[in-house]
Amino acid sequence: MKKIFLVTVLSVLLCGHNSLYAASVIKKVAPSFWWASMNNPELQVLLYGEQISSADVSISSDDIVLQEVVKQDNPNYLLLYLNTSEAAPQTFDICLKQGKKQTVIPYELKQRRADAAQIEGFNSSDVLYLIMPDRFANGDASNDVIPGMLEDRVDRNDSFARHGGDFKGIEQHLDYIADLGVTSVWLNPIQENDMQGGSYHGYAITDYYQADRRFGSNEEFRTLVEQAHSKGLKIVMDMIFNHCGSENYLFKDMPSKDWFNFKGNYVQTTFKTATQSDPYASDYEKKIAVDGWFTQSMPDFNQRNRHVATYLIQSSIWWIEYAGINGIRQDTHPYADFDMMARWCKAVNDEYPRFNIVGETWLGNNVLISYWQKNSPLAHPRNSYLPTVMDFPLMDHMNKAFDEETTDGYGGLSRLHEYLSQDIVFADPMHLLTFLDNHDTSRFYRSEADTKNLDRYKQALAFLLTTRGIPQIYYGTEILMAADKANGDGLLRCDFPGGWQNDTHNYFDAANRTALQNEAFSYLKKLLQWRKGNEVIAKGKLKHFSPRQGVYAYERKHGDQSVVVFLNGTDREQTIDLSAYQEILPRTSARNVLEGKEVEIGKELTLSHRGVCVLSF
Repeated sequence: MKKIFLVTVLSVLLCGHNSLYAASVIKKVAPSFWWASMNNPELQVLLYGEQISSADVSISSDDIVLQEVVKQDNPNYLLLYLNTSEAAPQTFDICLKQGKKQTVIPYELKQRRADAAQIEGFNSSDVLYLIMPDRFANGDASNDVIPGMLEDRVDRNDSFARHGGDFKGIEQHLDYIADLGVTSVWLNPIQENDMQGGSYHGYAITDYYQADRRFGSNEEFRTLVEQAHSKGLKIVMDMIFNHCGSENYLFKDMPSKDWFNFKGNYVQTTFKTATQSDPYASDYEKKIAVDGWFTQSMPDFNQRNRHVATYLIQSSIWWIEYAGINGIRQDTHPYADFDMMARWCKAVNDEYPRFNIVGETWLGNNVLISYWQKNSPLAHPRNSYLPTVMDFPLMDHMNKAFDEETTDGYGGLSRLHEYLSQDIVFADPMHLLTFLDNHDTSRFYRSEADTKNLDRYKQALAFLLTTRGIPQIYYGTEILMAADKANGDGLLRCDFPGGWQNDTHNYFDAANRTALQNEAFSYLKKLLQWRKGNEVIAKGKLKHFSPRQGVYAYERKHGDQSVVVFLNGTDREQTIDLSAYQEILPRTSARNVLEGKEVEIGKELTLSHRGVCVLSF
């Protein structure tokens, strides 16, 4: 059953009363606890219960100030704003008095961890491994179906249904993930999605403070984070502020109609979020794009409502403080209110200066996504305060570049050279999330039937892991999982073979993988392990040359160390004259990273068709 707060009759002497009366049933207290000594001392506590708005509110604490009691149109809500600036860790009582009826809600301010504010976010030294929890591994079959939840079945033959993956399944494979060489795990949403169907993906949240119990409890999620940290892995949590699920109690029994756009009535977004940066966009088009709903089952929050904004901001800070996550990926970032999202980014950074947030900025070119990055001159005098944006345009270029034959100045790898040469539009190119694919796109690897595909795969991963930015790998990339978006999103999110006890194949184990899969796995692992802790790649400046004879060359340099990469973008063996590249070839010998040996640098370099050469000086 859903977890609700049943506030029983207690001794109410602490509230200044000396009688006992029947208590109200409080269904929600959000958040259910908080912490003392936060940088922002203001705390919003949302109370949800039958006809509670008429209550007189008091608190039993001597060092917490009840600043404001806000009633909503719906009598089932009260919003309390508390000032905790002088408060020590404690448990105090929130007291509601309605005539002779009195309700006491014990509330705890916890002691913060000493290093809580110093959580280390993900950055360009990291590689993120993206997992959809329902589709990775099932470690606890007992939570596959939770009585009372609306979607009450597991069917692995239905790509739209839940499959049973959970926190335990991920935890049981943390060694596999760490051994691969990635340093961070980005989880698609783990919060409750108590919806009628399609809840597996997690993007229709019905309780912002509750992990989906089919993945596990809040405590089990925190344990997963702790276990990941013990293995040197960071955790990035997917969040959604633009919209929630239609079964969310905040929508089903709205505090007031202005909690949602268009007063809670469905109006479809146009998905044309470039209107936010368009200097010529009409007010009408801006409103429909930003205030319109993503789908009818995902009502759009009115983030201009200060109570909504505070509720969402606090929910993210609660998860950071509670679970110790290292980053947030914010879904549909440009669909939300610019000013509110900027306020959120700043609030998180004020509490956790080393934390990182990446926004999903699915826009068509680098100018449009650069607008959303912190300190962008294109948005000035506005500032999004969003540290990292997703480089979707580069993904598009990579999905074409490694297919095409590269000619000098056109097509193939020339696409990458030309795109990167425009990085001047970004406030911070190193804070771009780079990727070949994710849970919303066709997988980069196609099929074993395409004989050129492994060469394409190897070149693309070498580029992804050596160019600027923060790389992300989609789970299953290492074992050549393939899927086309044209066949439906569910198939893009296939189960990892071996994550379920009755699976025919267990690809977590090298002994069960094909020779081709093991070749791909070993190649990616070699690159990832080499990249880990490599400051040249994490911090180095980028210098590149326009492709010659179809070969793209570039350098990453940090201090007196450098890495030089040569990519042959043709289907022919190429022998290139190295005289033009002397400025990035500081010595006559280097370590060939992929071959694992020292090599002499002569006057020429020969590359096989679609070949890759990574030299470390």
